[in-house]
Amino acid sequence: MTQPLTGSGFTERLRQQVDSIWEAQHQHPFVRGIGNGTLDIETFKVWVRQDYLFLIDYGRLLALAVARSPDLKTMTRLAELLTVVLQTEMCLHRSYAAEFGIGHEELERERKAPATQGYTDFLLRVAALGDFAELVAALLPCMWGFCEIGQRLADRPRPSDERYARWIDTYAAPEFAEVARWCRDLLDRLADGLPDRDLQRLEEAFVTSSRYEWQFWDMAWTRESWQV
Repeated sequence: MTQPLTGSGFTERLRQQVDSIWEAQHQHPFVRGIGNGTLDIETFKVWVRQDYLFLIDYGRLLALAVARSPDLKTMTRLAELLTVVLQTEMCLHRSYAAEFGIGHEELERERKAPATQGYTDFLLRVAALGDFAELVAALLPCMWGFCEIGQRLADRPRPSDERYARWIDTYAAPEFAEVARWCRDLLDRLADGLPDRDLQRLEEAFVTSSRYEWQFWDMAWTRESWQV
């Protein structure tokens, strides 16, 4: 059985605080549909398109994290993570899109749904106006949450649809867990010794990103769009 990616110290406290939000993600019909292979493929296409746009701005977030890193070691590791997002994850999305007849140019023309716009705007605002620790707190729920979802789904029977099975394999991979663990440990180090008022800001960033993670699944499930 896959070992859960638990936190320690401050991040364990954060994980406990958002437990109901993260459990709602695990129970969301979109996530459950990936796990059992019943998710409608048109709904999954919405996620592929929107997550492709999300990853572009997540890459910007990581690039800002690289620039604001307090030391060379942290800078190097975040730069490696940026490469993984822009190459490995985005290549995975392009391969999914190609299977559905969605070309690269069509992906680039896609417009953000309201939840995607809200989430990326929040992340980039934190990167621009918050400090480095707040930036890390905001980016962590995406990475840690996907790792946890992938690991939990991997412990269940493998879906017959190979596209969904491949999705699970990506986020359940030990390499992905290692990166998520490093980011969690980084936040623990950054939070060590901070006064309560600063820890509160980190908590707020972590909780807000966790809420947006749920909204992102729901956006794809409901095929959310701008109404006016």
